[in-house]
Amino acid sequence: MPRLSEVIAALENLWPAERAESWDAVGTVVGDPDQEVTRVLFAVDPVQEVVDEAVKLGADLLVTHHPLYLRGTTTVAASTFKGRVVHTLIKNDIALHVAHTNADTADPGVSDALAGALDLRVVRPLVPDPADPEGRRGLGRICALDHPVTVREFAARAAERLPATAQGIRVAGDPEATVRTVAVSGGSGDSLFDHVRAAGVDAFLTADLRHHPASEFTAALAPAPLALLDAAHWATEWPWCELAAAQLDEISDRHDWDLRVHVSKTVTDPWTAHAASVTTSSTMGAPN
Repeated sequence: MPRLSEVIAALENLWPAERAESWDAVGTVVGDPDQEVTRVLFAVDPVQEVVDEAVKLGADLLVTHHPLYLRGTTTVAASTFKGRVVHTLIKNDIALHVAHTNADTADPGVSDALAGALDLRVVRPLVPDPADPEGRRGLGRICALDHPVTVREFAARAAERLPATAQGIRVAGDPEATVRTVAVSGGSGDSLFDHVRAAGVDAFLTADLRHHPASEFTAALAPAPLALLDAAHWATEWPWCELAAAQLDEISDRHDWDLRVHVSKTVTDPWTAHAASVTTSSTMGAPN
């Protein structure tokens, strides 16, 4: 059985900490480097429900995409939400390791997994990493479809292929416009609008699109038919968990570690219900 330090070294090779954004908080949060690891759980969020799942599973290591303490803290008291997470992990000898923006830009990374879930062919990064001479790393991905579809059909595909959430998929643009090329970015993506515009794609699928940036983006492009598809943040990043688990499985096989690697299916998207608006006239309301 490998020690935690050996498994972490393998994960750091996949997602080097130095490739994370300067504001990010990645790496090992909790864990004894000498403890043995037999079972690993991957998840998007280091929240109590996921930690409880790790305890029930008998995991020795929890790997999450989102950091536990992104902006630091002055307490890990169990009376606080995040402090309780830390206490539960330590009491049960479970290590926590985070791969966030270093996994976003990896090859393959979060957006590759998102593209794969949507059956898209990755062409190149949306925002290439200038430090990558091969031009494969970077934020987001520009993708192609094997066959053209309408925006409505592509939205339906996303709703079917991504994990179900209360939000579903929101669309801005002509539902009947043709989609041949798509930009995707797991997680919050409206900061990438300039790159999407320059890419000349037919649609952009991401998460957390805000009213004003989306409104200004679509207005600036009119009458060009670039559609925006807004999915739940958690849903766009969950496919990475399956990709990352498969990568660790391969490493385990290569080193004869015999790790048992799992992916959490606990839905940690914060939104729990959705009530569709009812159209009351031709000028007000939204379609069901």
